[in-house]
Amino acid sequence: MAQRRRGSWGEGELYEALCLLLTGACCWIVGVHFEAFAGLNDAVRLYDLSDPLMLVALMGVALFAANTVKSVRLRHVMIERDAAAAQAAAVARHDALTGLANRRLFLERVEAACRVAGAEPKAAVLLVDLDRFKPVNDIYGHAAGNAVLCAVADRLLALLPHHGVAARLGGDEFALLVPLDGGSDGLARLAQAVMTSIAQPVLWSGNELKVGATVGIAVISTETGDAEFVLHAADLAMYQGKKDGRGTYRVFRSSMDLELKARARLESELRDAIESGEIEPFYQPVVAIPGRDLIGVEVLARWRHPERGLLSPAAFIPIAEETGMIAELSYRLLRRACLDARSWPAHLQIAVNIAPQQFLDPWLAERILSILTETGFPPNRLEVEITETALVNDLEATRITLTSLQNLGVRIALDDFGTGYSSLYHLRELKFDKLKIDRSYVDTISMSEERAKLVDAIIKLSSSLGLVTTAEGIETDASVDWLAGQGCDYGQGYLFGAPMPKEAMDALIGTAPAGIPAASVPLAAFVGSGSRAA
Repeated sequence: MAQRRRGSWGEGELYEALCLLLTGACCWIVGVHFEAFAGLNDAVRLYDLSDPLMLVALMGVALFAANTVKSVRLRHVMIERDAAAAQAAAVARHDALTGLANRRLFLERVEAACRVAGAEPKAAVLLVDLDRFKPVNDIYGHAAGNAVLCAVADRLLALLPHHGVAARLGGDEFALLVPLDGGSDGLARLAQAVMTSIAQPVLWSGNELKVGATVGIAVISTETGDAEFVLHAADLAMYQGKKDGRGTYRVFRSSMDLELKARARLESELRDAIESGEIEPFYQPVVAIPGRDLIGVEVLARWRHPERGLLSPAAFIPIAEETGMIAELSYRLLRRACLDARSWPAHLQIAVNIAPQQFLDPWLAERILSILTETGFPPNRLEVEITETALVNDLEATRITLTSLQNLGVRIALDDFGTGYSSLYHLRELKFDKLKIDRSYVDTISMSEERAKLVDAIIKLSSSLGLVTTAEGIETDASVDWLAGQGCDYGQGYLFGAPMPKEAMDALIGTAPAGIPAASVPLAAFVGSGSRAA
């Protein structure tokens, strides 16, 4: 208790005053004793300052002056402290790179707008997500990426309405809180202006850096709830814009939340389905034309969903690609297909699709070789199909992987030719073994003379490069006759058979007459016209 009282006394102002008084008295005694204050001695004799009352008055004046100096210093320190606190608060609520409000401050402002929201909306949030920003960082480096982010921030500030707030929420995601002065038409014009402005190139070190933007809009009203809900709604709208093709804007609707939840549920189910083996390979026959002899199959994924039945690839492959599950799915399908096909005639090849993202994996060829070694399936019976998108993503990485696979004996086919970005340079440099003509051309060769000429040109181009050609989507005998006349080598489509499970494929191959290799028997002897519903 005594220690506490001493601490309290030592921290008090009276203690400091007595210390100053004692210090001043000591200085005075020393100065007088050693005649250090000659001028003061004269003043003492002249004004009789030796009087005790006068001495006390002088000490009081000295004490007052000292306290005044101390007060000034304390006030200066407090001002500096307040300024530092204000700066810290500003830093805590603003993005260090762009100077815009950060997520914390933006949520505070949106929350304030939600509190004053009435039946008629008076404000809205625009969530701005950059498109094609990652390639800028990957190709030019983070300094270029930072330059783009700062340029985007400046452009948003230039478009920001009066009393609006611009923020960088993190990464390449920005947001605007704007008043609804111009109604829904004003929001649409602002969103369009944002996308147009951001699409303008950013000049950096002699390069033109180009990005785009997708905008999600959520209107603030009494029904939207708190700031987190508003931001979530804008995010859902932005996601819908991404899904619809990027470079656009969408306004939040309540149905989007249901769609997102359904999508999240499907993602979870897909992950479990891959692990449990619910997704299995189906096989569509590939035949030589015009004889229609079975020469192989294309492996296609089918999901036996416990509630929704048999799902086609369109229902889940895009999700697998977006979430990064496509690699695991592809390897599992390849492993099962190799095991299924081991017992089939050695003439039959299997063709598997490899997603463009997988070609960014430098170990892709080794992973495929590992599966072939594990299953004992000969590499020369495997054909890998790639789409033209893989060529655009990273041509050099694709070249290395394809060369490694071809050195193993695996054949390479360019799938869906005519629908992407391939060029004669790609065909020459990557040395494909086969071109597959997209079904959109084959479907219309009998109805469009221009399409027929294009298909004929593709076949002749393929032949001139030493490649074989497969036409997809064949559904009529007339198409078979025309393609054979133009020199097309192989065909597949519902005319020859729909994708089928292993059991059906085993039955198909097992019906060959005794003494005749199954692979040389015309497929027409086993199947009729296929059904698209399959």
